[in-house]
Amino acid sequence: MFVDQVNFKVKAGKGGDGMVGFRREKYVPNGGPSGGDGGHGGDVVFQVDSGMSTLMDFKYKKLFKADNGGNGANKKMTGASAADLVIKVPEGTTIYNQATEQPIADLTEPGQEVVIAHGGRGGRGNVHFATARNSAPEIAENGEPGEELDVSLQLRLLADVGLVGFPSAGKSTLLKTITNSKPKVAQYHFTTLVPNLGIVRNETGQDFVIADLPGLIEGASQGVGLGFEFLRHIQRTRVILHVVDMSGVEGRDPYADYQKINTELENFDPQLLERPQIIVASKMDLPESATNLQHFQAELAQHDDQLARQVVPISAVTHQGLQTLIRDTGELLAQTPKFPVIAADETEASDATMYTGPEAQEAPFTLHRDEEGTWVISGPKIERLFKMTNTDHTQSMLRFTRQMRSMGIDDALRAAGAQDGDLVRILDFTFDYVN
Repeated sequence: MFVDQVNFKVKAGKGGDGMVGFRREKYVPNGGPSGGDGGHGGDVVFQVDSGMSTLMDFKYKKLFKADNGGNGANKKMTGASAADLVIKVPEGTTIYNQATEQPIADLTEPGQEVVIAHGGRGGRGNVHFATARNSAPEIAENGEPGEELDVSLQLRLLADVGLVGFPSAGKSTLLKTITNSKPKVAQYHFTTLVPNLGIVRNETGQDFVIADLPGLIEGASQGVGLGFEFLRHIQRTRVILHVVDMSGVEGRDPYADYQKINTELENFDPQLLERPQIIVASKMDLPESATNLQHFQAELAQHDDQLARQVVPISAVTHQGLQTLIRDTGELLAQTPKFPVIAADETEASDATMYTGPEAQEAPFTLHRDEEGTWVISGPKIERLFKMTNTDHTQSMLRFTRQMRSMGIDDALRAAGAQDGDLVRILDFTFDYVN
């Protein structure tokens, strides 16, 4: 099954917890704190695997989670850092942030990789909290939570040339004739249900990859027919071969078909019309094709068409014009630069949004009262601090209350009218307010 778009969640590993520990060796006076730090949580990394050609592996799995870091141990021993979770994807995969619909990365090179979610750092052990006033601290941090992200993966085939046109225009027959690809060919519409790739060997040495997309029909860019599912695959191509059936055996007007397909390309992505087009006048071995080609060229001249670079008459049956088409396509490719699917400034903006600390993007906390009268404190910074607080030790909780006070939470509760004995909740932890 060919799958080219999937959605799922990635979650980086949590850092390991720091330890509250003390040295108690017989001949070591004043042993003091010796709790070690937790290890780093695993990152979620996407890596290109040239052997993959579809996103089928992700169709039925909705969560990819990296391992957590190991907890710290006594004698200042640091917990083991977790291995990164490497998710392999095909060449041509674009990763989007589902929440913002912004691109994060476009993976097009073999072995290319990008970190999508960073693992949390390990919590510090109590050895870091010793002071002159508190030489035996019972304070340690829990590991920092790993980043979580809902991502959308879109695969766009890596092809130099794209074949577009109405169903049964002759695209699959052309692909089969000039490459070793074996697409399904039959005398009915929509025989091509998925994109097909083939490599064209050019006598000049300018070999290129060509993609045959399922036939487009009017309204494809709005979801009509089959072709709309695969229009994204043409976004990576540098040259478009616009196959037009010149036979007129179904009573169709070749120039009207040509205009309708270009309209669908423009509606889907206006930048597609920036790619140079060669009109492939197909089925020239049939009786009415020569006459229809003359009318077609007259229409192009009358409308002063600027999209098509040239018209190449061909017959995949008699091989008429195929060498000319291959040669001219190779020459046009040599003159045409790549068209980036994602602009550099888009990925830079997305990375900045993704990796800037959450406390820098929004207020450190928000305060409201729920229907039961409990004061609810929420926000990325305060929730992160709470998750990293070891609630098993009183000194750790006292440190957390000092952090809350320094953030202005006490003042905010007082200003909101909180009274002694009111319940206050942070995540699943509830305590009594004392003014």
